[in-house]
Amino acid sequence: VQLQASGGGLVQAGDSLKLSCEASGINFRNYALGWFRQAPGKEREFVAAIHRNHATIKYANSVKGRFTISRDNAKNMVYLQMNDLKPDDAGVYYCAADARKIVSTLTTSEYDYWGQGTLVTVSS
Repeated sequence: VQLQASGGGLVQAGDSLKLSCEASGINFRNYALGWFRQAPGKEREFVAAIHRNHATIKYANSVKGRFTISRDNAKNMVYLQMNDLKPDDAGVYYCAADARKIVSTLTTSEYDYWGQGTLVTVSS
């Protein structure tokens, strides 16, 4: 199983970035997918998640209205569109996948598989 995240970079506050995560080795459509981030000196935190049913999507309050998670089952891809980025959004972003996640646990960090992370830096 491999999750490969990409798309991070250095941007200015107010800019946009789109992160991508390609999965292999799993029956992708059966997995809930999440994005988490970790800033230096801080714990990893939940950002967004999408259930395998496509209908249930969760966001951290800090990113609601600015970030959008989506998935493409045909391509085994999950995306995170990030708009109006703020310095507090900086960190390493990780994608995660889990086949057993139920809706009520989408926001918790207990996912079976994790990508290697992609760094997002936001300058003020």
